[in-house]
Amino acid sequence: MRENPIGIFDSGVGGLTVLKEISKLIPKENIVYLGDTARVPYGIRSAETVLKYSIECADFLFKKQIKMLVVACNTSSSVSLEVLRKRLPIPVIGVIEPGVRAALKVTKNGKIGIIGTEATVQSGAYTKKIKSLNPKIEVISKACPLFVPLVEEGILEGAIAELVIERYLKDIKNSGIDTLILGCTHYPLLKRTIQKYMDGINLVDSAEEIAQEVKTMLSQKKLLNEKSDECYKIFYVTDSPERFKKIGEIFLDYEINNISKVSL
Repeated sequence: MRENPIGIFDSGVGGLTVLKEISKLIPKENIVYLGDTARVPYGIRSAETVLKYSIECADFLFKKQIKMLVVACNTSSSVSLEVLRKRLPIPVIGVIEPGVRAALKVTKNGKIGIIGTEATVQSGAYTKKIKSLNPKIEVISKACPLFVPLVEEGILEGAIAELVIERYLKDIKNSGIDTLILGCTHYPLLKRTIQKYMDGINLVDSAEEIAQEVKTMLSQKKLLNEKSDECYKIFYVTDSPERFKKIGEIFLDYEINNISKVSL
């Protein structure tokens, strides 16, 4: 069981930011990644549709004999996490709570901004989690629906990215927040351009926090892979493996092999 892989899914390539941090922190772990690229983005879908897609992704990965599931998609985490935890007999980790904990650690003035997909923002999942841990925190949320297409197109810097970022973040920049949660796993690829615009505001990328939570849970359940043999990473996508490879290699900074196209 220790050598069984960790399963990670996202609607596209964004979850590779989580995979990258997990691999850095616990490099001996085997990983199976599923990008539902045929149906990206999840953020514009109804909650019912996101739940359906999330169950299909989780069931696919569970058949690969994973020992843990990481829902590396904020939209899926906000809608489907509890359902998946009840459905699967393995640990299931989402991305919202780790990001919230990180934001609460760094905020000084108690004003936290959240940017994410329409579905994530409308769910109120981040606000609810923050308020449950500290009801005094002021939360300001903003949906940024064009950020995911920018990342999926590889437009991470330059005039187009800067104009889109300014359009979405102008109000939240002037709201008095000192901390901004990047509430979508695609957004860290825009981090440099966002930070340039949001000068002086702390950006929270929850991928590092998620990796730490994965390590802690695997350790507690005595599931850490202790073999020193070279680990493997297998990638599945539901559409366009070539496109996934091209953009995914920007995320990971190394060549991606072992990609297969599948139907869910």
